[in-house]
Amino acid sequence: MTAQSNSEPLQEVELLVTGVGELATPLGQEPLSGSSMGRLSVQKGIAVACDGGRFLAIGPEADLAGRFRGRETLDAGGGLAIPGLVDSHTHPVFLGTREGEFEQRVAGRSYVEIAAAGGGIRSSLEGVRASTELLLLEVLLPRLDRFLQLGTTTIEAKTGYGLTVADELKGLDVIAAANRSHAVELIPTCLGGHDVPPEFKGRAEEWIDVVCQELWPAAASKAAFADVFTESHVFGLEASRRLMESAREQGLGLRMHVDQLTSLGGAELAAELGAASADHLEHVSDHGIAALAERGVQPVLCPLVPLYLREAQEAPARRMIEAGCAPALSTDFNPGSCYCMSLFEVMTWAALRYGMSAAEALTGTTLNAACSLGLGHELGSVEVGKRADLVLTDLPNHTHLTYELGRNPVRRVIKGGVVAQ
Repeated sequence: MTAQSNSEPLQEVELLVTGVGELATPLGQEPLSGSSMGRLSVQKGIAVACDGGRFLAIGPEADLAGRFRGRETLDAGGGLAIPGLVDSHTHPVFLGTREGEFEQRVAGRSYVEIAAAGGGIRSSLEGVRASTELLLLEVLLPRLDRFLQLGTTTIEAKTGYGLTVADELKGLDVIAAANRSHAVELIPTCLGGHDVPPEFKGRAEEWIDVVCQELWPAAASKAAFADVFTESHVFGLEASRRLMESAREQGLGLRMHVDQLTSLGGAELAAELGAASADHLEHVSDHGIAALAERGVQPVLCPLVPLYLREAQEAPARRMIEAGCAPALSTDFNPGSCYCMSLFEVMTWAALRYGMSAAEALTGTTLNAACSLGLGHELGSVEVGKRADLVLTDLPNHTHLTYELGRNPVRRVIKGGVVAQ
């Protein structure tokens, strides 16, 4: 026995995790780019003590066993432990699915063609508009169960399928209700600039007036961010600038869908506005990448979306990393262009499509994703003092994160120091 165990009682903590074969995590509170994005702290034979919802101690199991006694003890079974995954771009508030559009794409129709024929975003409006808050919550909660089962402990959750002031606010209220009742933490984004509602067809400026004068002021107390879909068939550069500047005046953070389908210059606009994130970026220019890096705007990349849309163009992730950008990775879970909630799938496809290492992919789905939401000081890494969000897997090491495809490796999920899954 050690001297401490003879003379001092073990400190009681809420949760003690033992049997961690490997702990792999990025470190710090700031987003990582360049070679730093691939640098993880990798430790073997680790235990983790959690108390007060935070990581209290992390170290060799023999050391922690001599210092702590858990009111609850959890055996990791010798597998890999990683930070709780953070999905920084999702659209989870909707009713009904759009598998028919998937069949159309398989048959050769493009995203823009389907949208022009009344599909796409507009096809999801009826379900949200006709639904009560309670019904939307009832269909959202099982989706959050699935996110949690797949190791995701925090998601950025967008509205955007209501496109009236009342229905967008209803969507934000659904997100708030889910936050009160589910372990997954939701960061609310009002996507009032998702599309022009059909009743405003040919009168886009009038809808922009409604968003700027009515929606953003009402959403400011309910949402952390505002968002816009910047494409020529939806909101062009000047319309997007007006929407985002108005949202910023209301105190909302800015997230932007840019350069997804065309090289419109959305990345340059996101940099000009100092947005928190510029998302998609399959058609970003070199000038746009440089602008994002200079202004510290984080790319949020969605590697499953071009695959799902049958688009050949990939976001140039490697050029972004080398230019000094700190990309996050996301599912872009939504009913139309990516019906997938698994960040494990995203990590593998980021390796195959972007050439990311397993370490870079893990950073992109943890610390960098958390930083894009303004939460790098709280989430995204396993470090003393941060919130105790931890995923225990049956994988032997972190390189298996990208090596293995198509199976959920999660054993247990800890959110805020509580075993949630």
